[in-house]
Amino acid sequence: MVESANATMRAARFYAWGEPLRVETVPRPRLWHDDDVLVRVAAVGLCGSDIHIAIEGITPTGFQPIALGHEIAGTVEQVGAEVRDWAPGDRVAVAPLVFDGTCVNCLAGHAEVCLHRRGIGIHVDGGLGEYVVVPARNLCRLPGSVPFEVGAVVTDAVATPFHALVDVGRVRAGESVAVIGVGGLGLHAVQIARLLGAFPVIAVDPRPTQRDRALEQGADVALDPGSGTVLDDVHAATGGRGVDVAAEFVGRRESIAQAVDVLRIGGRTVVAGLGADPITVVPPTTFVRKQLALLGSYGFTVSTIRQVLGLVESGRLDLSRSITHTFALDDVNTALRVLHEKTEEPHRVVVTHALRARE
Repeated sequence: MVESANATMRAARFYAWGEPLRVETVPRPRLWHDDDVLVRVAAVGLCGSDIHIAIEGITPTGFQPIALGHEIAGTVEQVGAEVRDWAPGDRVAVAPLVFDGTCVNCLAGHAEVCLHRRGIGIHVDGGLGEYVVVPARNLCRLPGSVPFEVGAVVTDAVATPFHALVDVGRVRAGESVAVIGVGGLGLHAVQIARLLGAFPVIAVDPRPTQRDRALEQGADVALDPGSGTVLDDVHAATGGRGVDVAAEFVGRRESIAQAVDVLRIGGRTVVAGLGADPITVVPPTTFVRKQLALLGSYGFTVSTIRQVLGLVESGRLDLSRSITHTFALDDVNTALRVLHEKTEEPHRVVVTHALRARE
């Protein structure tokens, strides 16, 4: 297929933080390299990273204006001359971190921390447009039984906690897990911990609705971090030991400190929450004598997404309750506001394009 030089599309673009995204008609992206693929976007999950960019001004973008959106699913529209494994019409989910595949970290199997990584929707145009260009190596085959909306949120909101618990935290069956912050990532972490055979799974969150959701989705215990009894309650649930693994999905000083406090001797904390606070935990005399581990967990690999999609396709991982709000592209600013202000108590918020109406 040869694209017209005058082909256009609609996209929601970011100009400056604190300003609404502008839904505009722009040139349709063209393939830059022979291993690129043009994807017609069906659904885009909104994420805290989009809030950090558009509303809070915490995360800078590579340029402005830029189309945000990194949780992408859709169909292949066009392939580059060197692409052999993909064809127009293929259903795909897109891994949002562009990696070179040749640096020392990539060669060691850790493309999530590629030395030259770039984020789709952060450093290059993302999925809040009708089309997006991505490297073919970033594609994951989306099973026909998995809706586009679910495929989109898998690419970050599910893959991130999966990587944190499986690859970084190395949770084993029978280990106890505390999930600190059961929002968009943490609720999925609860499901994943249960899937891994963790017991007990303890959810910690100040919002009653989120604690209830955590219990519905597999948590054995749900605690309010402001109650003053979290440590006692964790000890009560774990035979007085504390948890083997605490996974933090908030990114605040106090929640990270709490994640360390609830560990057993020899336990490990995995921090996946992104925030501006410096990390302050227990004194070295306690940290060393208890032989604790504090681990950062960033992103995931293409392999992670493929594993998660396999679990969803098989029915082992049920994401049918994950998406609570769906918006059209024209309503993207309302979608961002709902996610940021937590109005209507969203879990995952998705922006959809009218792809299936045209199929």
